[in-house]
Amino acid sequence: MARDIGIDLGTANVLINVKGKGIVLNEPSVVAVDTQSGKVVAVGTEAYKMVGRTPGNIRSIRPLKDGVIADFDITEAMLEYFINKLNVKGFMSKPSILICAPTNITSIEQKAIIEAAEKSGGGKVYLEFEPKVAAVGAGLDIFQPQGNMIIDIGGGTSDVAVLSMGEIVTSRSLRLAGDKMDAAIVSYVKNKHKLLIGEHTAEQLKINIGAVYEADEKQTMQVRGRDIATGLPREVEVTATELQEALSDVMASIIAAAKEVLEMTPPELSADIIDRGVMLTGGGALLNGISQLFASELHVPVLTAEDPLDAVALGTGVLLDNIQHHKQY
Repeated sequence: MARDIGIDLGTANVLINVKGKGIVLNEPSVVAVDTQSGKVVAVGTEAYKMVGRTPGNIRSIRPLKDGVIADFDITEAMLEYFINKLNVKGFMSKPSILICAPTNITSIEQKAIIEAAEKSGGGKVYLEFEPKVAAVGAGLDIFQPQGNMIIDIGGGTSDVAVLSMGEIVTSRSLRLAGDKMDAAIVSYVKNKHKLLIGEHTAEQLKINIGAVYEADEKQTMQVRGRDIATGLPREVEVTATELQEALSDVMASIIAAAKEVLEMTPPELSADIIDRGVMLTGGGALLNGISQLFASELHVPVLTAEDPLDAVALGTGVLLDNIQHHKQY
């Protein structure tokens, strides 16, 4: 028998939840390709190690951009590699797949995601919106007639949504998230310190000392890069306060989207959100001070999910069970 799987097809990482086993795969959404032969050289963690470090004939590609498929063939190859690695196919049957997408995705982009999952070895493919799945994975009971608000800050998109009765009532999806934060850090270090750093280094800065509210000036990290003037390698010290400054524009846009969603929310559901608070999920939820920043701007309690990085993948497992349950009746 094939085992049903839930896939969090993220811009930065792919997480796969196998029914009955939980999350069994968490690898970067990167594929290394030999440009001369067109062959896939490495997928996932191995390919991620090659980013910015490959010779001219090998290219590290991130096939998803801003939460949607930018390169269909490479996405299909990546999914096929991961699904085969897990050995979830049955002798005569294919696994059902539940896969997630941002809320502002077009019908053509939806079709591309479903098609990629089918071609990579899936049987029946279900598509669900990311904030709904993340809310379920974070432990919210979205199937009751009460308002639940979620802010999911991933790698390519930030999704803000209010849910009730198992459906999205109002939502906004921004193509502004972890990747744009990394780009903002690269730009800031270039302008402030006259140093060119790679996206890997920017990501490490964000993970280690990234802060968005009342940053601790004593928190610092040494980074190495190329001096703009001399072209030679150089090391500088970056502080958490500088990172707060670097990330301020991206955070302001996400806060503006959250305020928009709250303005469009029916009054009864708004009252529920004051009681229940807002749930933060995704990698962005791990930034220092992020819950305090949202709480001060939105004037409602803000909580961070227990496993913010795994919330979407955990939610796919719960929703897959629901789908299977409904099939039996």
